[in-house]
This record gives sequence, C-alpha cells and structure tokens, in this order.
Amino acid sequence: MSTVVITGSGSGIGRAIAVMLADRGWAVVATDVNEAAAADTRDLLSTAAGQTHLSYQLDVTNGEAAQAVANEVASNLGLDAWVSNAGISFMERFVDIPREKLDLTLDVNLKGVFLCGQAAARAMIRTGRAGRIVNTASMAGKQGRVPFLADYVASKFGVVGLTQAMAFELAENNITVNAVCPGFVATAMQERELAWEAALSGSTPEAVRDSWVAATPLGRLQTPEDVARGVSFLLSDDAAFITGESLSVNGGAYMD
Repeated sequence: MSTVVITGSGSGIGRAIAVMLADRGWAVVATDVNEAAAADTRDLLSTAAGQTHLSYQLDVTNGEAAQAVANEVASNLGLDAWVSNAGISFMERFVDIPREKLDLTLDVNLKGVFLCGQAAARAMIRTGRAGRIVNTASMAGKQGRVPFLADYVASKFGVVGLTQAMAFELAENNITVNAVCPGFVATAMQERELAWEAALSGSTPEAVRDSWVAATPLGRLQTPEDVARGVSFLLSDDAAFITGESLSVNGGAYMD
C-alpha cells in the first residue's frame, strides 16, 4: 500500500486531496499547522482498503519538523509521495503590502514548499524509495495579471520554478516532481478573497464572483475536488514519465 503525506490538509484543497487519495487506496498522513483540523481530516478518510491513516501538526516553515515527519513516515510506513499544499493569501495594493505580510507569504508558500521538498526527498533517497512530489502552485504562478496579490504571485512563480529545479536534480533518484496550478477554487480562502477584492476595487463580493466565473471558459468556479483529481493523476502510474510540469487545473481561466 502506498503512503502519501499532505500538508495543509486540514481544510479546502488539502482536505479534498486527502479524501480522494484515501478513496483511491492510499494511506494518508494528514498534516496541518492546526493539529485539530488535521485530525478531523484523518477521521474523515475511508479505510475500505484497510488503510491506516495518521495526522500530525506541522508548520511547513519549520524544516526540522518537516524532516521529522518525513523520517518517521519513511521509516514506519514507507514514504511514496508528498504533496506540499499548505498556502496562505491576503490582498492589498502592491504599494501598501507591509514587509511582515510579504515575509509570511513567502515563508509559507515558497519556503515551506522548499523545506518540505527537501525533507521528503531526503527521506525517499535514504530509504531507496522511488517517489512522487507534487506542489500546489496557482495560475497566479504563471501570470502576474492578478490584482492585489503581488506577494502571492511572487511566491507561486517561485513554486513553479522550484518544481522544475527539484525535478531536474531528483530525477537521478527516480523521484518525479510536478505542480498543480488551480484557478478560482471555491474554498474558505476564496470567500475571504472575494470580500478583500470587493473592498479594494469598490465592488461587491457577488460582482467579483461573477467576474471570476466569466473569466473561466468552462463557466463555473472550480471545486477542491477538481484540483484533487489533478494531484491524483500526477501521483498515478499514468504520470510516471512526467516531471517538472506545472499542470493548469483551472477550467481554462489561464491557458499556456
């Protein structure tokens, strides 16, 4: 049975990834900075295939903590895959973004992916495991034409580049590294962003939501499950010869 660690899996996209992978037979290790949320996700997971699921509190900006989780899972269960999904956002005009908010965004969204990627790769190499790593980027990691999210854009462009660099170096260890790039995903984070963008643009959350749907050719906001399907594909045998890619999963809102 294959085992996957998922960061930021206490809610939203991360929880959807955990649920879908468990339904597809993976043993899931749910992690989140909120320990109770990670445990709640663990308790939701299917055990129809006899899996044992675990949960850990994990702050992805703490490299030592990430390494401890990776080592424990690798030694006790075998670490086959790691999904670096944890991320944050806030909205402000570029000229008004405070340094502390910039530092926090880069620490969680980019440095966290870097540190967790290191931890996972080291554990996989130590145990001789051919593995898969998937990072959650964003369509904002492929285009900067996004209002009020300059720090977020910078972090996600970094994830796309980091994914390629990791894939290039880790290929000799039979570890593939890819990313998913979601668009307008209906989550609690999105609800906050709707309110922020409306306030900053002098609009309403309803009008902002309508504009996001209008910008998506498939004509709806995407669900966390849409993203989870992309992650599941990249972890599957069907993606065995794919590495260094950042898969757009956004209903056509950004095409490259």
